[in-house]
Amino acid sequence: MNIKFYLIVVLALVSSLPINAQQKSNLELKDIFDLEYVTNPSISPDGTKVVYVRNFKDIMTDRDYSNLWISNVDGTQNRPLTQGNHRDLGPVWSHDGNKIAYRSNQQDEKMKLFVLYLDTQESVALTNSANAPGSASWSYDNRELAFTQFVPKAKKSILNIPNKPEGANWNEVPIYIDEMNYRGDGAGYFKAGNSQIFTIGLSGGTARQRTFDDNNYGSPIWSKDGASLFFSANLHENHDLEPGNSEIYQLDLHSGNVSALTSRFGPDSGPALSPDGTQIAYTGFDDSYQGYQVTNLYLMNMDGSGVKNLTADLDRDAGNPQWEANGKGIYFQYDEFGDTKIGHVALTGKIRTVVEGLGGLDLGRPYNAGDFSVSDNAKFAFTLGGPEHPSDLAVWSDGEIKRITALNDDVFSYRNLGKVEEIWWESSFDGLKIQGWIVTPPNFDPNKKYPFILEIHGGPFAMYGPAFSYEIQQYAAAGYVVLYSNPRGSTGYGQEFGNAIHHDYPNHDYEDLMSGVDAVIEKGYIDTDNLFVTGGSGGGLLTAWIVGKTDRFKAAVVAKPVINWSTHVLYADNPAFFTKYWFPGNPWEEPENYTKRSPITFVGNVTTPTMLLTGEADYRTPIAESEQFYAALKLQEVETAMVRIPNASHGLVDRPSMLMSKSASILSWFNHYRDQK
Repeated sequence: MNIKFYLIVVLALVSSLPINAQQKSNLELKDIFDLEYVTNPSISPDGTKVVYVRNFKDIMTDRDYSNLWISNVDGTQNRPLTQGNHRDLGPVWSHDGNKIAYRSNQQDEKMKLFVLYLDTQESVALTNSANAPGSASWSYDNRELAFTQFVPKAKKSILNIPNKPEGANWNEVPIYIDEMNYRGDGAGYFKAGNSQIFTIGLSGGTARQRTFDDNNYGSPIWSKDGASLFFSANLHENHDLEPGNSEIYQLDLHSGNVSALTSRFGPDSGPALSPDGTQIAYTGFDDSYQGYQVTNLYLMNMDGSGVKNLTADLDRDAGNPQWEANGKGIYFQYDEFGDTKIGHVALTGKIRTVVEGLGGLDLGRPYNAGDFSVSDNAKFAFTLGGPEHPSDLAVWSDGEIKRITALNDDVFSYRNLGKVEEIWWESSFDGLKIQGWIVTPPNFDPNKKYPFILEIHGGPFAMYGPAFSYEIQQYAAAGYVVLYSNPRGSTGYGQEFGNAIHHDYPNHDYEDLMSGVDAVIEKGYIDTDNLFVTGGSGGGLLTAWIVGKTDRFKAAVVAKPVINWSTHVLYADNPAFFTKYWFPGNPWEEPENYTKRSPITFVGNVTTPTMLLTGEADYRTPIAESEQFYAALKLQEVETAMVRIPNASHGLVDRPSMLMSKSASILSWFNHYRDQK
């Protein structure tokens, strides 16, 4: 055959193949900049349209951006309401369905409260403050909005510092701190001031401040008659020492009086007003200082009387309450066995599940989290997640689910993903059943041997699930089999399971995890000479704990860990919480308890090459924790390195490149020690 003719035929055949039949390549690290996801799905009161936030990234500015989109519930006329590289978020429909309130920095760098008029598609900025507004709620006459906003105040100081001479070049004046909580992860050192409640009319102008004291107020909702607002806050005098003791309050807009509607010790939050305006649903629990306590859904009359626990029999955390239009029940969301679901509880207490499969809100790791909203005619807009994609928009109507968006089909049309498989096993400690997920590399062959990564979630009271994970998929793309799981202490399995680590963390979660490793090895496709382990936050703590207990792993990456509990609880951003809920006393009162649960205690046993990785602006597990372990490992002559991610807080998601750098660093360390067979 003529060679030229042969090449023409081959090229013609290749070009005629459908795109999805062409060879795909594995996911790459820079693909993080191409991934999009849906948040804040908000369905119109009449159930005909959904407005949602479409989140995307820009590789040149290394920033996250978002725009508002709107779609009919059947998926038609899906189009943008806003456009551009800025942040639009928090859309809320007016009760008449004609307007949408949202927050945006589309005009300049300042976040403002906007109202979009659907008839004209015109957006009007109502606020123009240097401080960003919080989420807004509509009055029932659709004429006003209520929201929170930070109000700065002069910082009090007893320091008497002489003034510098005119023209002198002195250092900046000392910063005087006398608060219990003076800094927060992701927020840095707090400015003097508080979050106060404001209202504003649709004509704009100056927002009217409604609260004026030194407390922080939660997002308000309106009463039916527009005469008062309801909100959650901790206004107790000892709120610094009892950070979880919040109440539901009522603010009388005429007099300015604030009255507590709840009084039990524990967190009360998320108020939702019944359709007839006579009852309030809210979430909370009676606080007993347990590490994990199930959050229930409560009902009370508008004056705080007649309190009733509607989900006492559920044994799962209830959240995001939204009333059924006829007032006979309340929709809510809850986590169970790695899945996030929408439930319904009748006022009689009968509970049923309505929708499953919510999720996809965490791009980095497979934490399963979702969101939903419900219309007056019982249609639901929600974030649909899964192992194959981040959150997309979906609508549930009359028992049928319709997926509206597929934001990442363009990326996944030419990228392979690892397959996610559920697995259960029994812990070698006590036979407790543990759920996990195995992720195998693209083009997996069970007859071959693969290197293995155990990836551990943080929290520790949190839940992994069958959710898309950029980090996990990167490991699979690099040829690793990955196991992630929910050891004891995880949420979604009830209070007994979650509280199994109360004042005992880390400890037997170690056996849970090692039993999972053994269960995967039993499948026959793991190269047991190439086992690796990593985790972040609580997972970093457990990784450091593991290498102090066993040398079976070839290398480890300890990300944003707790290494020394005594230093952590006194240096992290919420000392009153950690000491009260995770320990039986303060470090000087219970030194043995703190010591026996700290990985630094077992550093003398470590032989595993170990990398430390933490953001330099992390105030949840401050980088001093990593520095301690790094120094200790160096003194022990263990192969070790430390990776510091500049400007990054605890989540490592402040900018897309931070998440990319974390994954790249972990893979670089493991690939360095991995045997290439």
